[in-house]
Amino acid sequence: MELQAAIRAVPSCWASSALASKSSSFVTVGVRGLGPLPALVAVRRHRSVSRKTWTPLVGELRVQRRAFVRDGVLAGAGLLVCAAAMAETAVQGGSSKTGLEQLPYKKDGYNFWTWRGHKVHYVVKGQGPPMVLIHGFGASAFHWRYNIPELAKTHTVYAMDLLGFGLSEKALIEYNADVWRDQVADFVREVVGKPAVLAGNSVGGYTILNAAAANPDLVSGLVLLNASGQFESSDQKLGEETPEKDVVEMEESLLKRIFITPIKDTVQKYSILFAFWQAKQPARIESVLRNVYKDQTNVDDYLVNSIVQPTSDPNAGEVYYRLMTQVLFKRSNQTINKLVTQISCPVLLLWGDLDPWMGPSKCDQFKKLYPKATIVRLQAGHCPHDEVPEQVNKALLDFANSV
Repeated sequence: MELQAAIRAVPSCWASSALASKSSSFVTVGVRGLGPLPALVAVRRHRSVSRKTWTPLVGELRVQRRAFVRDGVLAGAGLLVCAAAMAETAVQGGSSKTGLEQLPYKKDGYNFWTWRGHKVHYVVKGQGPPMVLIHGFGASAFHWRYNIPELAKTHTVYAMDLLGFGLSEKALIEYNADVWRDQVADFVREVVGKPAVLAGNSVGGYTILNAAAANPDLVSGLVLLNASGQFESSDQKLGEETPEKDVVEMEESLLKRIFITPIKDTVQKYSILFAFWQAKQPARIESVLRNVYKDQTNVDDYLVNSIVQPTSDPNAGEVYYRLMTQVLFKRSNQTINKLVTQISCPVLLLWGDLDPWMGPSKCDQFKKLYPKATIVRLQAGHCPHDEVPEQVNKALLDFANSV
């Protein structure tokens, strides 16, 4: 029974956040499609049982034996991404190891904008045509530390923290991709005041694509840096039935509502909070970063501390629980295939080909869907803007000056 499976799964869920060696029975995986800090965590391989393997429980009611452990395990994995967002130490800017000018880190932030009653943090520098930079899942505007000073020499550069991340409010709302889509669109409309070049990394890339599809008048060009997002699979078209629909049909099951769902949700939530607490340790965050960056030169105190600070914010744990359960576990109908049919602006695919999660094949697939996109390939990992900032700055400026 699923109830028994849920109880048996508890230790596995909690154990999933521990890192393991190559020789162990664990495998190191990343949370695909999330952001600039894909968590490297060791989790056991769990395979879902067939969607048709059901156990009769009450008359004609049948409850699917789902991969219950997936929720707890992936939530823990995702939290290592999320909790990689925060600390209480401020690091000053100046010259970096690379010799580039670095945006000074300000613990209290730069500027704030009120959106739908919530406080949103953003940085603005320079004069000239506008450019808006959107970070990935678990990061913040400070992840563009080496890009803002250089781009601001010829452009007005904005970098905004998405709601729930960085120094923006940890709002207790229902999170989904459309919340961030609308936030970006309203920011361009109300703060920037004119069409802009939008650049986004990972989930930030998906967010600006989503915003451009819904608001083409606000965008003069898009730059996608190892963008996340789902492609429509060849064997499953939108609108077709999925295993999730079988579960939806059981939502009104009295047994499920009274017994199974509360236990599942409780185990899942405590798994997430446990991983959230564990991942706040600076040593763990640095270890994650060193796996994400192929060139580890810029994995420094500034990066670690800027990523860790927001964990101390009120509601941080609850918000990250919501982000995991409301964003990570829910498949969006807004596939990349669908979104690209709604845009016509110039697009630059600025891609770190050494990204183990969103590698060159994803870039090629996007190019196939949007042939007029330009590709610039970089020998970098998932966060090319921070790993090889000189090359990214040049490509960004060349593109922005051409649109």
